[in-house]
Amino acid sequence: MRDLKARVAYLQGLSAGMNIETESKEGRILSSVIEVLDDFATTIKEMEDAHEQLENYLESIDEDLFHLEEDVYKDTEENSEEDEYLEVDCPRCGEVVCFESDVLEDEDTIEVTCPNCDEVVFVNDDTFQAADEPEPLEGKRVIEDDL
Repeated sequence: MRDLKARVAYLQGLSAGMNIETESKEGRILSSVIEVLDDFATTIKEMEDAHEQLENYLESIDEDLFHLEEDVYKDTEENSEEDEYLEVDCPRCGEVVCFESDVLEDEDTIEVTCPNCDEVVFVNDDTFQAADEPEPLEGKRVIEDDL
């Protein structure tokens, strides 16, 4: 968009050069229209400046967010090797129950229950028969807060 302020200034100079009487009806209308155009041009210029400031601010927030996400996801990726989860379908309600894979290696007997219906879905001893075997979560990221 070309500079509106310069175009309005050209119209003001043109109308002054034509010696239009501002006392006549046509002169008052033309003068008022040019003043309104000048106000529009000023307002649009202010909006463009504010928009540019907002874009710069948004870019800086986006950069900060990018760095924050890098830090957060880098930390979770480092910990994800340690925190692997398994999933089992509940035989009663069909709910998918997720639990840490460390349960399999634990010396104590641990029962994993369905949070939906309190059915025991897995016990880490050899006597328990589950409806299905625990499966590692593939392609899914489970955060401990979700459990």
